[in-house]
Amino acid sequence: MQHSFVARNRLAARLAAAVDAWPEPLGTPIAVVDLDAFDANAADLARRAGGTPIRVASKSLRVPALIERALGAPGFSGVLAYTLAEALWLVEQDISHDVLVAYPSLDRAALASLVASPRAASRIALMVDDVAHLDAVDALRSSTAVPVRVAIDIDAGLRWAGQAVGPRRSPLRDVGSVVALARTIAERPGFRLAGVMTYEGQVAGVPDAVPGARARSAVVRRIKKASIEQLVVRRQAIAEALTLAVGDIGLWNAGGTGSLESSAADPVVSEVSAGSGLLGPTLFDGYGAFSPAPAAFFGVPVTRRPDAATATVHGGGLIASGPTGADRAPTPWAPAGLRLTPLEGAGEVQTPLVGAGATRLAIGDLVWLRHAKSGEPFEHVAQVMLLQGEEFVAAVPTYRGQGLVS
Repeated sequence: MQHSFVARNRLAARLAAAVDAWPEPLGTPIAVVDLDAFDANAADLARRAGGTPIRVASKSLRVPALIERALGAPGFSGVLAYTLAEALWLVEQDISHDVLVAYPSLDRAALASLVASPRAASRIALMVDDVAHLDAVDALRSSTAVPVRVAIDIDAGLRWAGQAVGPRRSPLRDVGSVVALARTIAERPGFRLAGVMTYEGQVAGVPDAVPGARARSAVVRRIKKASIEQLVVRRQAIAEALTLAVGDIGLWNAGGTGSLESSAADPVVSEVSAGSGLLGPTLFDGYGAFSPAPAAFFGVPVTRRPDAATATVHGGGLIASGPTGADRAPTPWAPAGLRLTPLEGAGEVQTPLVGAGATRLAIGDLVWLRHAKSGEPFEHVAQVMLLQGEEFVAAVPTYRGQGLVS
């Protein structure tokens, strides 16, 4: 992957030419996905998964056309959705017939729609980690004639030096608690066990080769190694106990973009998930084992030149979720040689940029930024321009453009 100044300046020229050639004026921010980079990333994810099917993590895309493109790529199958309302829409639009909702849902309207639709219920699996999630479903139906498929979310965090390391997701960690919930599901009318999930976020979602942070990166790599070793043992024990208790487990979902190899190598795991690796946001620049090509950008115009060393763009403050820090800010990417100022950072309405590249910008020029995370910038726009080669080949709606909200 090329991150050279030459490559980034060439990208700026490509994008400027594509904007100029588009037959209609484009409002800003202009969201763009480079399909050539997207496809290359999809092929690399499939290579890393080594034949284990990859479920498309829709939270990291939020653009129906991109979800469909990923599903059409070799090695990808099914969607990992992030809300039930979204899952219902994906099924209704025939975008996917196999949707696993990654998080428990208490959306009463969406749950009511699910239990009223045999078609949707046969294609969607809810995530649960507590009997209360089953109660929420039963509270909205008068009959159990339409079985609801559910998957059990199992804590995949690491217990290391007396500390819990990893996402605070499920309360289910030990074999007994997982088996108890599985038996409840198997014995409760109107529910079917569709599978289990173990998302090791401390492996999949934490950079481990950050420039200028050698000591911290070394600790992260140790944590990842210990996590993988613990999970292999825990998954095997849970799988054996579940099989004895309820029979066929169904699917076993694991991993994310940052942990495809280790998750896919576990014989218990039947599928992995990925989404961010398709777009290559800046948080994935700091991984040692893989290097996705930057594929997603948003463009904002230069509207002011307060002095010879500064170019101020309109907007730009699309900050990523997670712990507040510099790594959650967007990165001025193309043209090269731009950086945020420490006092103003990325602003809601204006963002001053400095650096060698700023001296060459004129009012009206477009600056292209990369977001720290995938999916999130598309909550701010109604459409995404698809770039292929030197031109835009389509303007496609985002979830927001379709009227969907997260």
